[in-house]
Amino acid sequence: MKNLFKFGFLGLALTIAFASCGGAETKTDAATDSLANEIENTTDSIADSLENVADSVKATGDSIADSLKNVQ
Repeated sequence: MKNLFKFGFLGLALTIAFASCGGAETKTDAATDSLANEIENTTDSIADSLENVADSVKATGDSIADSLKNVQ
């Protein structure tokens, strides 16, 4: 019977200790921040690439329009 109380008290103490320390919460927050930063960097890279392609297409279109103006 004494062992039952000892293990019960030990379990309660460990539960309170883990709850008060936060346990894996800081690891989860760090992983979430890291993932958010990676997604933001990837999105920025894709946006820059699309902007470069759009500028290239616009420049080509302007060049074609200028050459057609000179033909007429």
